[in-house]
Formats: sequence, C-alpha cells, structure tokens
Amino acid sequence: MTDLSHIRLTGRPLIISDVDDVILEFIEPYQRFLNARGLKFLPRSFRLTGNVVRVEDETPVSEDVVQKSLHDFFDEQHAWQTPFEHVMTALPALAEEADVVFLTAMPPKFTDKRRLLLDELGLHFPMVAVETAKGPIASMIRDRHTAPVVFVDDMAHNLASVAEHLPDCLLLSLAPPSAVHAMAPKPPQSARIVRDWADAAPIIRTHFGSRIGA
Repeated sequence: MTDLSHIRLTGRPLIISDVDDVILEFIEPYQRFLNARGLKFLPRSFRLTGNVVRVEDETPVSEDVVQKSLHDFFDEQHAWQTPFEHVMTALPALAEEADVVFLTAMPPKFTDKRRLLLDELGLHFPMVAVETAKGPIASMIRDRHTAPVVFVDDMAHNLASVAEHLPDCLLLSLAPPSAVHAMAPKPPQSARIVRDWADAAPIIRTHFGSRIGA
C-alpha cells in the first residue's frame, strides 16, 4: 500500500501536482540523455517503445532497453532535470496559502533521488511516487478535507483518473510544447489547458477564492 503517513494537510486549499514535464523538465533532458548513450527518440507516435532507436541505423531498441534507459535516467535525474520557467516563483507563492503535494509517476525506488533533487531546488513539498492510477491516490491524499483542490498533470489518463475519484477537483492540463506532447491523447473536457505555471497561478487563485501570493 502507498505510504502517505508523511503528508500532513493543514485544511487549507490543496494543490496536487505531477512532477515530470510539469515541475521538472523531462522529455527534453531524457532525449539528451539518450543521445549521450548512442540512442535517440524519434517522435513518431506517443509511445517510447518502437520510437527509441540506435543513432547509427535508427533500429528500434527493445522494450527492456527502453525501460532500462528510463530507470537509468531516474537514477541520474539530478544531472539532467531542471525546473520549468515560472515554477520557482509561482509555486512557493501559491504555497503561502495552500498545501502542495507532488504526485509523481515514477518507480518508488527512485523516491530518495527525486526527494534530494527537489530539496536542493527548495521545493520541500511532500511527494508520493506511484506506478498506478493517480485518481485513487489523489483521493486518499485529500482524505476528508473539504477545502478546494487542484490537480495539475500533463497526461490525459492521469487527469481522467483524478476526475473520476475527485469530481469537484479543478483539473489543469499543463504540458510543454514538445513534439511528443503534440501527439498525446487530448485531456478530458473537464480539464482546463494552461501553458505554464504563470498561466496556471491566477486560475488556481480564482478557484481557491483567495488572493494567494498577492
């Protein structure tokens, strides 16, 4: 069972946010990571297996090689991933009057590596790493609190999962303008599309009905 014992909510409004390609850059540094290992990602469809190929002949590598590359990337994330523009100003300002929890789709064994990276950036908000649907976990995080809640993610299936389990949640679809994300499934109609955290912040403030960071 997912351990949520380290999360302490205060009863204030709640922001639950994904990390990869929402807080920290992922697809662009992952592509650089692959290139450093004689591989490259060809954005021909919204999937990794079949599109990660060898540089010399563009032969697709196996799913096992793709999975190993992802695990190696997460193991070395501190050397590759940096926060998106506006995250470091918008999120701490929002956190002055709201609780923030990171809900990241990542093998839990890399939790300590990600925790160290986030802490080095000053993003000390509690984090949960999962490889399962995010909706049930988001519902468990919110528990019995009745304050407004916002969920931010770049993946349509995560937004849909949270919509199912937290129907009163404000869903924000936030994704970088990458070729990969251009081929991604469209977010559910209930999700509001935002460009970045500068775009998201006033929408979140309005949902919370307060002047957070004003």
